[in-house]
Amino acid sequence: MSAIETEKELSVYESMAARFDVAARKLNLDDGLYKYMRCPNREIIVHIPVEMDNGTLEVFDGYRVQHSIARGPSKGGVRFSPQVTLDEIRGLAAEMTWKCAVVNIPFGGAKGGVVCDPEKLSRGELERITRRYTAEILDYIGPERDVPAPDMNTDEQIMAWMMDTYSMHVRHTVTASVTGKPLDLGGSRGRREATGRGCMIVCDQALKRFGRSRESTRVIIQGFGNVGSQAARLMYEAGYKIIGVADLHGGVFNSRGIDIHALLEHAHEAKTVKGFAGGEPIDRAEILEQDCDVLLPAATESVINSRNASRIKARILVEGANSPTTPPADEILFDRGVFVVPDILANAGGVTVSYFEWVQDRQGYFWTESDVNDKLKHIQIAAFNDVVRYGEKHNVNNRIAAYMLAIDRVAFSLKLRGIYA
Repeated sequence: MSAIETEKELSVYESMAARFDVAARKLNLDDGLYKYMRCPNREIIVHIPVEMDNGTLEVFDGYRVQHSIARGPSKGGVRFSPQVTLDEIRGLAAEMTWKCAVVNIPFGGAKGGVVCDPEKLSRGELERITRRYTAEILDYIGPERDVPAPDMNTDEQIMAWMMDTYSMHVRHTVTASVTGKPLDLGGSRGRREATGRGCMIVCDQALKRFGRSRESTRVIIQGFGNVGSQAARLMYEAGYKIIGVADLHGGVFNSRGIDIHALLEHAHEAKTVKGFAGGEPIDRAEILEQDCDVLLPAATESVINSRNASRIKARILVEGANSPTTPPADEILFDRGVFVVPDILANAGGVTVSYFEWVQDRQGYFWTESDVNDKLKHIQIAAFNDVVRYGEKHNVNNRIAAYMLAIDRVAFSLKLRGIYA
């Protein structure tokens, strides 16, 4: 594969577009709708001047892409990373549209990002970047327009700063302007665990299809941020046997099983799973290729690609991360009989509970954690069954089935609304 082909394979936008094209063809999507749905509704580029702690002035690039508002306000996270690009944000915004449609919640898709390295920034610098970024995109966000949320390297505090900045500009507190906030500022119970819990819910459904029990299922998780760590804890407590975990710095493997509670304590102190005494060290890339029943990539994009897909030994792949598998790898996995629960279904627990948070903020009435979890389980199971049935009906893999289902729902809304002229 040439360098150009490799770059395209690893591009989030190119991956999304390739899958959209396949699904659209199978749906016989109208040419006009095809052109409309493939393009974002709006792309915003901002340049953020920030006074650093040492008195110098730095300018950071920021993006917000709103892909669709056909089914409701756009919805999507904001990430802070040196690797953020407009192409990446564009692709992830579109995937949010399909994700919201798959779980049938009334949002379109958006994504945002700032090109910065949070590890090299002080708390004050992070706050100033966040507030100025929010001010720059203020005219395009809000409870009825576009609702940001946490993503890579952003958290409850970042969301609190965004909500406060928005509220100060409109002169009243608007808790529904963002989700993923602290509980004391209108956050939802169960939000922090939602994506990891959703991964476990769809994994449970996949096990039922193969007649397997949790206790006999060996799981490997790549990524130990919020999604990976919460999925590991919840699955471990539910009886799954977690045999491998890795993060950016390295991993640990133990075929007899890992004590996840002990690993969480180690990771809290060491800021990495590397060096944990409860297993053998392993490279974060090599851990993907170990023998297991369930593989849960929960780190970053394109970790399973044409170069390593043939060496994946898992029977079930549950995508906790966004776009962890490239389109060429999809074909390899499908030919090898791997049951893939695609990202726009598997990790939709986060946006689903963000929707719950938005609803609670707007009505000023908050639910118990058990209510949140019960509602999440109901939605995720319904979405899982919808995708699997759609795949069986159209004789396609789960990924294309999820895309077809989502595109069909968005296209139906667009047809009902018509085109304003």
